[in-house]
Amino acid sequence: MTLDDIIAFTAGLDGVLTLRPAPGDGSPEIAWGDVFLYYAPDGVLPKGQPFATVVTKDYPGDTASRLDRPGAFRVNIAAGRDAADHPTEGPDDTVLAHPVYGGWLAVTNPGPRTSGALHELLRAAHDRARSRHERRA
Repeated sequence: MTLDDIIAFTAGLDGVLTLRPAPGDGSPEIAWGDVFLYYAPDGVLPKGQPFATVVTKDYPGDTASRLDRPGAFRVNIAAGRDAADHPTEGPDDTVLAHPVYGGWLAVTNPGPRTSGALHELLRAAHDRARSRHERRA
């Protein structure tokens, strides 16, 4: 799977706002090249966290996934309690607990082993974000 495959899949879910920070848009430089996925049926950036992100580089204090390799990226999914059921270390193309954030899952360089699970996790995170939005409305 590629970063564009992830974006295309989430674009098929209702109400998804995709942010792709880039030079000149006012976003912090560290976020350039990453992707932030929100449930925002009105197209307005909501308060709070996205339901998923795709990061393309190591962040300070978050280097376990070795995203400094050419073409490497990691999909992060807000999973809630389910994240505790996953190991914290493993190879690429494996669903793991996020290396830094509790309640999040991560897949570095998703591929054939995780594509089905990743789609299910993204749908579930999207559904939770939609439910939160509806409760607040």
